[in-house]
Amino acid sequence: MKLFSFFNKPKNKHTYTCSCCGQVYHELPLCFGSDYPDYYFSVPPNEIAERIEINESWCVVDKQQFFHRGRITIPVLDYSENLIFNVWSSISPDNFNKRMELWNVPDRITQEPYFGWLQTIVPTYGDTLNIKTIAVEQQVGLIPEIKLIEEGHRLTFDQENGITYKKAVEIVDQIMSAQHHA
Repeated sequence: MKLFSFFNKPKNKHTYTCSCCGQVYHELPLCFGSDYPDYYFSVPPNEIAERIEINESWCVVDKQQFFHRGRITIPVLDYSENLIFNVWSSISPDNFNKRMELWNVPDRITQEPYFGWLQTIVPTYGDTLNIKTIAVEQQVGLIPEIKLIEEGHRLTFDQENGITYKKAVEIVDQIMSAQHHA
């Protein structure tokens, strides 16, 4: 999971010091993401070019498995920014084709959400692969909001109820530490 710092605009005076390396950030990094759906890694590296079509927002494997990028938002209750995970979710072939047809259509936000299975390991949240999701379209130029609908999972609970700033710092510390030791 890598840091996407360009989503976080400086709005707070809090600084963050990485507990692993001591690097000081002007604010707490709160946006992380994965470049590929987990399924991507099931394809042998020497077959990727012939079997996978991918861009920053969608991925097709073997013309049979369809994925799209979205974002999970975890509200940080006592802070002005939220924790964001850019993730991948599966999507049915019919819904994938519908998304492609509506890609640049402003009215796409009126679409019913698309069901899918989470295809990203979200750090600090245990086993997140294949958690039930729905993808809610956003305005043109934005990736869908991924809503978790898997009952009983801590990630679903945090998305629905929010977390404290202290908990956000703990999550960020664990992610940053894992990145430095990768």
